[in-house]
Amino acid sequence: MKLLFVSSILSCALSVIFCTDVLDFSGADFEDRIVEHDAILVEFFAPWCGHCKRLAPEYEKAATTLKKADPPIPLAKVDCTTDNGKDTCSKYGVSGYPTLKIFRGGEFSSEYNGPRDADGIVKYMKAQVGPSSKELQSLEDAEKIVKDDIVVIGYFSDPSSKLKEEFLKAADKLRESVSFAHTSNKDILDKYGYSDEIVLFRPKIFWSKFEPQEVKYTGDADKGEISQFIKDDYHGLVGHRTHDNHDDFKAPLVVVYYDVDYVKNVKGTNYWRNRVMKVAQNYKGRVNFAISNKDKFSAEVEDFGLKTTGDKPVAAARNDKNQKFNMKEEFSVENFEAFVKKFLDGSLEPHLKSEPVPEKNDGPVKVAVAQNFQELVMDNDKDVLIEFYAPWCGHCKKLAPTFEELGQKLEGEDVEIVKMDATANDVPPNFEVHGFPTLYWVPKTHKSSPKKYEGGREIKDFINYIAKHATDELKQYDRSGKKKSKEEL
Repeated sequence: MKLLFVSSILSCALSVIFCTDVLDFSGADFEDRIVEHDAILVEFFAPWCGHCKRLAPEYEKAATTLKKADPPIPLAKVDCTTDNGKDTCSKYGVSGYPTLKIFRGGEFSSEYNGPRDADGIVKYMKAQVGPSSKELQSLEDAEKIVKDDIVVIGYFSDPSSKLKEEFLKAADKLRESVSFAHTSNKDILDKYGYSDEIVLFRPKIFWSKFEPQEVKYTGDADKGEISQFIKDDYHGLVGHRTHDNHDDFKAPLVVVYYDVDYVKNVKGTNYWRNRVMKVAQNYKGRVNFAISNKDKFSAEVEDFGLKTTGDKPVAAARNDKNQKFNMKEEFSVENFEAFVKKFLDGSLEPHLKSEPVPEKNDGPVKVAVAQNFQELVMDNDKDVLIEFYAPWCGHCKKLAPTFEELGQKLEGEDVEIVKMDATANDVPPNFEVHGFPTLYWVPKTHKSSPKKYEGGREIKDFINYIAKHATDELKQYDRSGKKKSKEEL
């Protein structure tokens, strides 16, 4: 028995795979195994993927925690580079890594749109099981639920009312990001004075003279209207923006970064939040406002070209064109209001994250950075094929020699072959990049309407595409991509 125990420990020490709580569904039996679980989160990954490697320890921690939940919620993974894994990933439309999907009863249910840290994954997945709204059955339940977090409560004197039916539908729709509760308990209805009403409550830590502590829904019994009411009022005038909820805050958005801490320093956190609210109240409906912890969002702060070495907050903004702006002046109510005004009237210069412009840029593949993008791509009098890549991306590394060869073969043509590190430079708004590599064809006569390249990635594929779509016929190739004869040249 002792020998068996020691052997088990050694197995765990020598190979993590024997001890993981993440289920491996990379085999041919994916469909058989997925159907065994009421609700399960599946990660589709590639071993070489940098984002996958960063997610792995967080995913493992979340799997261990959720295994002990009541009810347990399993986490699984599929290696898309294995023979069987490739088929599974193809079936479910996986085009980038990592991709996370939620399955229910053996069928795909929804994309996972939650956080990528262990705590965030746990919170998100717990919200996927059980009722979307907690039923309050006593005064103690009612008092406890409004203490710690924002919550939306439905009070229904008639348990079978249309309003309750639509409220519960809205709760199902928003269960991933909003806490819901409902009650028909007479003691609760009498104490709080509500009857057939929906109320959004803010916890005491968010109370402020600039907005009400409770917001009542005044619309019809309609799940769409109820959902919109919650989305509009959930975070209030100035929301606490975290990595868990940052997708809730839409542009145009102004964010103030400082030592936001609602656990250890509520008073200090609200000191600055109230100053932000003093300005925000004048622009409700025109721009969204939020506060974020400067350390937890340090990469984002740096991305805006800001430094947080001082004690005072720093502020930044992003418009609906995804352009970034930073407040250069020291934070004060007056300076902050001036910044917001200039942001809204369009008089601020956008901040560009950019690598230095290359001193030499005469190779077969030109290097674009944010600072020379306009000149090299948009103002170029040639057609342009541009690749947006990431240095860590395996597919990008594989493409690199092919792209270099393409540039060499098309030297002297009215076509520019360009690449840009999209992790080190801001990508212009009309080029959507959600994975790597992403390629665009930019015709010289339609620079404002780039077309995403969806073709193959061999030399012949690129030449055939460019020969067909070039504004002017290539000198060396006909429109079909066939090499011209000496007589045709």
